[in-house]
Amino acid sequence: MNHMTKKKALATAIALLCSGSLHAAAFDRTGQSIAPFLQPGNYYEAGLTISDASLQGQEAGLNKARASMSDIANTDYRPSTALKLQLSPEFSFGLLYDQPFGSDTAYSGKNSFVASANDNVIPGMTTTKFAEATGGKIPTGNSNARFNMQNLSLIFGYQPNKNWNFYAGPTYQTFKSRVELRGDVYSLYNGYDAHTDIIGDWGWLAGFAYQIPEKAIKTSLTYRSAIVHKVNATENAPIIDMLNTTQGRDFVDQHLDHLISMGMMTQEKKAQLNEAFDDLPETKNSGTTKFRSPDSVNFDFQTGLRPGTLLFGNVRWVHWSGFKYQPYRFGEISKAIGVLATPSSPEGFGLVHYFEDQWSGNLGIGQRLSPKLFGSASVGWDSGAGEKVSTGGPSKGYYNIGLGAQYSPTPQYFISGGMKYFWLGDAKGQLGAQAGSDYYVSEFKDNHSIGYGLKIGYKF
Repeated sequence: MNHMTKKKALATAIALLCSGSLHAAAFDRTGQSIAPFLQPGNYYEAGLTISDASLQGQEAGLNKARASMSDIANTDYRPSTALKLQLSPEFSFGLLYDQPFGSDTAYSGKNSFVASANDNVIPGMTTTKFAEATGGKIPTGNSNARFNMQNLSLIFGYQPNKNWNFYAGPTYQTFKSRVELRGDVYSLYNGYDAHTDIIGDWGWLAGFAYQIPEKAIKTSLTYRSAIVHKVNATENAPIIDMLNTTQGRDFVDQHLDHLISMGMMTQEKKAQLNEAFDDLPETKNSGTTKFRSPDSVNFDFQTGLRPGTLLFGNVRWVHWSGFKYQPYRFGEISKAIGVLATPSSPEGFGLVHYFEDQWSGNLGIGQRLSPKLFGSASVGWDSGAGEKVSTGGPSKGYYNIGLGAQYSPTPQYFISGGMKYFWLGDAKGQLGAQAGSDYYVSEFKDNHSIGYGLKIGYKF
């Protein structure tokens, strides 16, 4: 095999090896690589990535309790597949499927994120007493949140010569979520549920790639548009439902008068509370809410260093700043009680709210170990997205190291695998009303995650 052929083979192997990147920031899970579409000729691949995170924390800040919290992260499984057809020397078509954004967390044990009979509705009034007075149900269970987005991209490419590739196409994205808030820390939101069925909406992508095959040089720049979703969530807010009853308001009014007589509340504060309670949405209120999944830019590159050795890397930007997911009734409740928050939030707050754009980068070396075996090592960094979520916000960014290998029994097919270890950034868990402030209710430190990937590919 001559030097030029060796470089081409190595470039292809590393691109395939690294196209299923493992990510762990915000909701970002796959990195949305375009690499399968840039493979020469006809190509098909299928892969699976598994993320096994350890996210442990401690109640802190405004939270009066100081219980520890065991691992809240569930193991994450994400399949992917891609098909690329070279229809003619100048035109190509591709289908890419992945699950780019999502999370899956659940609290357990005895802490303020798990419901108990002695949780407070307002100071001195437990959920048990309130339910008995109104005939309502006491919230039970634990806080948990599951979000999942799936992408199917249809890509059309034009290659005017061996160096350039221009591509664009529509993207169909689905969204599904299940959120349940439980425990003393959520106050009036204790017992809140928001469940959504699968919905889907369209976006687009566009980009270009440039390569010099004889030098194993390849670069690509890809932009993916934001996608607007319209969500009708099935929402349940039992404490609010109790407050909207005559029995509930009378019971609260008596309790507030008792606090005033004990010197634990002022008439002015009572008036503020009653004004907020007057603005709470009715039990049957429902509506549509909009949110935008983020647009993003990926820059990928690789170059041969010497025969059998390749340098590769990528830089990714995701427009998370301003991302706000606010189910309709959740938002209406937050507008009513937001004036009582510190700092005040009369415009309400989000169930999930990010405040910063995400930047990430990876750099690695690939080495041909034998005619059939390739290996790689990489390092990576991620800024995080300033995440503030109503279930605690357990990490902010990461550093990682990775190892990968690919075995090709024949030139037509391969199997590859890899592993990455993530050092997750420390974070303070802030609730929606406190997002962007210095107030927090939990801390997550010294956590980590391990990602595994397996892929098979076939050239035909």
